[in-house]
Amino acid sequence: MSVCGEAVGAGSLPSELVVHIFSFLAGPDRLRASAACSHWRECLFYPALWPRLRLSLRVSPAERPRLEFLMRKCGWFVRELRVQFAADNYPSGGGGAAAVAGEGAAAAGDGEAPPLCPRWLDLLRTYLELVLCVLSSVRNNRNLQKLSLFGDISILQQHGSISNTYLGKVDPDGKKIKQIQQLFEEILGNSRQLKWLSCGFMLQIVTPTSLSSLSNPIANTMEHLSLLDNHIPGNTTLITAVELERFVNLRSLALDFCDFTAEMARVLADSNHVPLHRLSLLVHSVSIMHKSLDSMPEDENWKALTRNSTNLRVYIMAFDVKSDDMLRILKPSIPLERIHFDSYITCVSGAVVDLISRQYDKFLTHFILMNDVIDMSGFPDLSDNRNEDPLVLLAWRCTRLSLLAVHGYTVWAHNLIAIARLRGSDLKVLEVTEESIDFDQGELADQDVDPVHNLIEQVSLGLGRPWHAVMDIELLSVFTEPTRHFYREMQSFSEGI
Repeated sequence: MSVCGEAVGAGSLPSELVVHIFSFLAGPDRLRASAACSHWRECLFYPALWPRLRLSLRVSPAERPRLEFLMRKCGWFVRELRVQFAADNYPSGGGGAAAVAGEGAAAAGDGEAPPLCPRWLDLLRTYLELVLCVLSSVRNNRNLQKLSLFGDISILQQHGSISNTYLGKVDPDGKKIKQIQQLFEEILGNSRQLKWLSCGFMLQIVTPTSLSSLSNPIANTMEHLSLLDNHIPGNTTLITAVELERFVNLRSLALDFCDFTAEMARVLADSNHVPLHRLSLLVHSVSIMHKSLDSMPEDENWKALTRNSTNLRVYIMAFDVKSDDMLRILKPSIPLERIHFDSYITCVSGAVVDLISRQYDKFLTHFILMNDVIDMSGFPDLSDNRNEDPLVLLAWRCTRLSLLAVHGYTVWAHNLIAIARLRGSDLKVLEVTEESIDFDQGELADQDVDPVHNLIEQVSLGLGRPWHAVMDIELLSVFTEPTRHFYREMQSFSEGI
């Protein structure tokens, strides 16, 4: 071009070459580069550059124009869309994950919804607008293969689930909620390549009739399905065993435990169904309170399921579930690989931990024990009235254990050393908060040895790598709002097939 006397510059490059150059940029840099000129902007939103979008949105009005621009450019062709409506910017003052502890109290009260401050109502209104923006942009996308939506709005649950009273203040006639539900059904009805559908805690976006919008060919080829919503009233379920019969190609499934019935287990165990590889179940005290455990799979159902799905692995998160209920839930034939206990009211008993170590010694790899119960008498001690500490027995019996995290339960220093020695370098993650660790009086009385230094040294030797207690709970890798953690772990667990 220079030889021919033509002007040479970046604007003279062919669009195909510009697209290839921009393919080496990260997503945020592409967006910045799109502001340079109209030619670059046209090239930067070439479909091949945006096969997937993973967005974490602050619930803020400032997000809307940026979101609208991006979704207008990419929504009609993106193949994988993962959106998390994050709650990081919600105001303090009575909310937060711990506020879910008020669920039972609210249910037993006079039925009146507690007042929300105007700021919270504005955020809920913004949340609905952002959801509408995302769904409307992909309603006609026939290339969509993966759709994952997570609504982290737990901080608004000051006294339990967001009630219709709150929604009535921001959506008086229910038009926005109805529009959101219709858009979601349109997306399902228009899909031609959808293989992965995941919707978690999205505030009434999914209804018991939503999945009927999927055509039989799409339902028959779906590989992953997760439907989770704490706001479904009463004993309503998002999917029935009859509906599940269409999903013959499912390889991973995530549901509320109370929705996973014995009849569903029989459907999945049928020889017409491909083997299931991953099953994630959320056991929530709220669900148990409104629903029943009477329909849950019995041990013979789990045996039949594992005969058809020999590589099946199960992930369970139990939130404020009573130990008696857990002893009913944990059937011997569950191929349990991961379990996470999170408590704000009810603590896990040593009997439950002991049962887990005995029944799932061949499968268990992840064990998480979190407790935020406010008790001035101190943290519960699982080893009380026992010859052996249940956590030490867990480390001894479960030879595949690779992650152990504990907060809010007493972990004696000598038991922590024993755990490190038993599992050694195979225990890839050992996280215990500093406030959870306690020392015997004999260790504290020995003037020649610093008990804390000795603990760090002995655990590090046992693991074969440097180790320190977690000084701040917020530094725990598993520390996050429970539903957010479950959804994130469920995604990686299901993708790891």
